Amino acid sequence: MTSTLYQQIQQFYDASSDLWEKVWGEHMHHGYYGAEGTERKDRRQAQIDLIEELLHWAEVQQAEQILDVGCGIGGSSLYLAQKFGATAIGITLSPVQANRATERATTFGMANSTLPNASFQVANALAMPFADGSFDLVWSLESGEHMPDKAQFLQECCRVLKPGGTFIMATWCHRPTHLQPLTEDEQRHLADIYRVYCLPYVISLPEYEQIAKDLPLKNIRTADWSTAVAPFWDVVIDSAFNPLAIVGLLRSGWTTIQAALSLNLMRRGYQQGLIRFGVLCGRKYE
Repeated sequence: MTSTLYQQIQQFYDASSDLWEKVWGEHMHHGYYGAEGTERKDRRQAQIDLIEELLHWAEVQQAEQILDVGCGIGGSSLYLAQKFGATAIGITLSPVQANRATERATTFGMANSTLPNASFQVANALAMPFADGSFDLVWSLESGEHMPDKAQFLQECCRVLKPGGTFIMATWCHRPTHLQPLTEDEQRHLADIYRVYCLPYVISLPEYEQIAKDLPLKNIRTADWSTAVAPFWDVVIDSAFNPLAIVGLLRSGWTTIQAALSLNLMRRGYQQGLIRFGVLCGRKYE
């Protein structure tokens, strides 16, 4: 089952990444529209603002060795490497994404031994090919939802983190269930999202926090940024059906078309309070 899931994720991003870049740019993640979600801004600026807000929230002012887990086509990796004058490594299950990210790094003169530097490879986030304590910043922006074992994912991120280093994660969650279990309608809604976006399942932010508390992390903090990012889906839906996007969808195949036609699943999920955008950070014990 896990092998099949990995193949589905790879094929999904192999097919859709080129279209995403052409229509929406290099950042394959939500944007930040202010704490109340009311700030009007360019979509790309909103995505950059999300990166900056996460860094500020986690109190990261410098990094030298960065790991971007679920790097897409290198949007965050290249941005962080340039910002900090650092070395960044991005991993993804998609060879198409890794190749495109490498091309982009070369274009920006960041694919050699000088700093800032960024490199990309195909790797499994649940069994990363890096030594213990390799990075002082481990960054995961909207990849946790794809992981079939959430605990193992956080364990791996913590393993490759240097003592004193910072882990930052932003991921799709469902609402907390300690007061009320998910209803049958909510479970069906989530199942449709899982099917369309190749997700095994998502969990609530309190569940992520509990996993993190069992790891050698201190200063663990979580926050729900759903209100701040929810407007992003309105922007994506508005732009998904322009002529360029429609042509790209037809060329990308049924899986990508199905995802585009199902964008409203995410918008409704946010509106109903079912889908949550959870963020978590912590620092590894020294």
